[in-house]
Amino acid sequence: MLIEPLISYKLKISIFFVWLFNVSGIVGIILGYETWFLALTPLTLSLNLLLLIINHKEMSLLLLAMLIPFGLGMISELLGVNFGLIFGDYAYGNNLGAKLYGVPWIIGVNWATLTYCTAAIARKMTQRLIPASLIAASLMVVLDLVIEQSAPRFDFWEFRNGVVPLQNYIGWFGVALLAHIFFQRIIRSYSYTIAIHTYVAMAIFFLTFLFL
Repeated sequence: MLIEPLISYKLKISIFFVWLFNVSGIVGIILGYETWFLALTPLTLSLNLLLLIINHKEMSLLLLAMLIPFGLGMISELLGVNFGLIFGDYAYGNNLGAKLYGVPWIIGVNWATLTYCTAAIARKMTQRLIPASLIAASLMVVLDLVIEQSAPRFDFWEFRNGVVPLQNYIGWFGVALLAHIFFQRIIRSYSYTIAIHTYVAMAIFFLTFLFL
């Protein structure tokens, strides 16, 4: 009888922390503490993923499935940064933490987080694999469109000459679609509530700085 209340309590606390991280970041940056808050970005992104994992029913299976978007994301980013393939010619800055051959490890974590969140949203719309994968990949590209506008300012990454090529968005869609097709074959049920809060909170964070 105590299981359901405990699950509900855990979810509510998780949602609270999702918004706490993002709203604190927005307020802190606006108030002039940009350097301090942006240095915490790897921690915030890691906590986002952790909250998704602990609210998922089959954690061990999810951890295994997360290797798909993490691995595909890291490989594609390594090809992009070092050879200009898939996404174009760009380089990462210093606010995303430790790097592997120019690519921050946290980028792989973010690929896993976004894959879960968008898969959860897409599966609410349809249970069919290919349509759900197409919807989820599109949602990832939509968020990337917003993030790209603030990435150079926050010293996350920047494209050559400051211009984001169309190739980047096509590459994002292609890699995301591939990740989703394999990921959603393994994970078919999701914690939708924490996923939608995480996706919307991230979107609001970056949308805020489109206007500030």
